[in-house]
Amino acid sequence: MANLKTKIVKYLEANSKTWDADKVSLQNDSDGNGDYIKSWTYDIAQPTADQIASYETAGNTAEALSGVLAKRANEYPELKEQLDMQYKDLLNGTTTWKDAVAKVKSDNPKG
Repeated sequence: MANLKTKIVKYLEANSKTWDADKVSLQNDSDGNGDYIKSWTYDIAQPTADQIASYETAGNTAEALSGVLAKRANEYPELKEQLDMQYKDLLNGTTTWKDAVAKVKSDNPKG
């Protein structure tokens, strides 16, 4: 289940807006009811519960993609190693860097 912030981000994107923590605040009172919108100062209407719910699928997709991209970022060699691979590939006519990046991407497909 997508979290509330992700669904609100999707709602904002659909209305040509971006997330701004100064214009929306979320809260959780630890009462078992979960997160809710505490304040909203955008120049568009605050989304209703039904509108937020309609972004569940898009939110799930966005969160899954974010997880894959984070995992990829963690698995790529450090930048200095990648630059060294590219330099050696250039000198030797090899594809070490390209192969390393392709492996990370194939091990962690976007979907």
